Amino acid sequence: MKTSLARLTFVIAAAFAATAAFAQSAMPAKTATTSKGEAFVDAKGMSLYTFDKDTAGKSACNDKCAVAWPPLKAAADAKDADGWSAIKRDDGSMQWAYKGKPLYTFVKDTKQGDANGDGVFNGAWHLAKP
Repeated sequence: MKTSLARLTFVIAAAFAATAAFAQSAMPAKTATTSKGEAFVDAKGMSLYTFDKDTAGKSACNDKCAVAWPPLKAAADAKDADGWSAIKRDDGSMQWAYKGKPLYTFVKDTKQGDANGDGVFNGAWHLAKP
C-alpha cells in the first residue's frame, strides 16, 4: 500500500511538473497594471519592454545595452505558442519575444509597477502591451 501511494504521488508530481513547465514555456509573461497602464510583466512583476531598433525575431540590444535592458531569458528548449517565441541572441542565449518583438526588463525599474523605461532613448523603448 505504501509503495503504491508513493508511486501515485510520484506520478502526480511528475505530471504537475510537466504541466507547469509547459505553462511556463507557453506563457513567459503575464499582464499587470503598471504606472502607465496595462502591460506585460515578468514572473517577478517587473515591466517588460520592446526596442524600436530590434527587427522581427532579432535583438539589437547586446553587450552594454543588455546590462541596462536585461533580456527576458528563455530556456534552450522553450516552445513557441500563442504569439510567444524564443529567439537566439548574439551570445547564443535564448530570449522571449512576443509577436516577433524581443522583450526586456529595465534596471531602473526597482519595484513592481514601475515603467521608467517607457519612452527612453528618444522614444525607442516601449512598454510591451498585450
